Amino acid sequence: MKDYDYFLKKVNDFHGHTCMGIVMGTLISLAAMEHLGLDPHQKSKNIIAYVEIDRCMTDAVMVVTGCYLGRRSLKHIDYGKFAVTLVDQILGRAVRATARKTFSSSDSIDDALKLIASVPTEELVILQDVQISIPETDLPGLPTKRAICSLCGETIMDGRDVDHNGIVTCRGCAQGTYYSKITE
Repeated sequence: MKDYDYFLKKVNDFHGHTCMGIVMGTLISLAAMEHLGLDPHQKSKNIIAYVEIDRCMTDAVMVVTGCYLGRRSLKHIDYGKFAVTLVDQILGRAVRATARKTFSSSDSIDDALKLIASVPTEELVILQDVQISIPETDLPGLPTKRAICSLCGETIMDGRDVDHNGIVTCRGCAQGTYYSKITE
């Protein structure tokens, strides 16, 4: 694959070490970019990436695609799968990329790198054209909607508010939070 070694080093530098998630995440991300005709050397504000796991692979997706949570161009869908979907907003095309071959923690990084160097990408990566309908409130750019939670008073951005019979709340107040407050 063109520029694989260059991007693997770049991802490694960002992530801090090379592991199977970085090795395969770099390959999958480059394959998806190539499938859409995108140049990973040219960062685009028109790409949105949906990652399906919160592990090392996500760092590879960020570095190769230039998509980040803070730019609202990286979305995390928690399926626990080693997969990414890239959306080119200009062309209106999307591709979902997954690993055809998976490696375990007992497999050697060197063996994986040798395999990647010697086997065509299509034997290691599944690319599937898909359609995604992206809500306006999920698009990069300025917030399209703001609300104030009637219970906690915090600001809620981008349509994440919940309406209970005309009472606007945040999801935390409506469904419970991942944290609990410490009271003295």
